[in-house]
Amino acid sequence: MKELIYKLFIQETKDTKLQFFRYIFVGGFAAVINFGLLFVMTKFAHMYYLLSNIIGFVGGLITNYILSTKLIFKVEKNINRFAEFTIYAIIGVIGLGLDTLFMFLLTDKMHIYYMISKIVSTAVVFIWNFGGRKLLYVIIEKLK
Repeated sequence: MKELIYKLFIQETKDTKLQFFRYIFVGGFAAVINFGLLFVMTKFAHMYYLLSNIIGFVGGLITNYILSTKLIFKVEKNINRFAEFTIYAIIGVIGLGLDTLFMFLLTDKMHIYYMISKIVSTAVVFIWNFGGRKLLYVIIEKLK
């Protein structure tokens, strides 16, 4: 059992299927941060839901970056972490744009409760983020 856990979550891998499996767990934890901040900032701090969504998204993005670089997309230690995070953040900002657009369309235009809208937008952005981040690390590997 220990070996299975090590292989599934810790051992370095370039296998896209295994990376996607890990990304589900990392993304799930980041989503808890994202959804939690959205809900708390909207419900208790009485912020406009789109502003709360941006705060939640950034919290989730940072959480996702840290966990992804430790558990999923491990690269050599000598990589420029600032450049890596900058590209990662650009992918995230595009994701934030998609997330905000879907939140607005579903909540303001279709009158769906903002937390339900968030579930739908998160599913779309999840796929975008994984694809974009996988591409980032493929490019990094080719530049070595």
